[in-house]
Amino acid sequence: MSIAVSVRLPEKLAAELSEVARISERSKSFLIQKALEAYLNDQADLQISIDRLHDPTDSVISLEDMRSEIDL
Repeated sequence: MSIAVSVRLPEKLAAELSEVARISERSKSFLIQKALEAYLNDQADLQISIDRLHDPTDSVISLEDMRSEIDL
């Protein structure tokens, strides 16, 4: 099931979206959906990183130890 969502875009961004849709032979809806999925995944990854950064029980490894661990 899908839900319709309405957004307003600046003219330049709308034109770029239309051009990419034309070149890629994909719908604007498809491109917006994929872009939103990527953005939301990035935000989830960022939140996990921030949570781990502030978690005192999460161990920290030094750059030297990391390089040694992966044989660099």
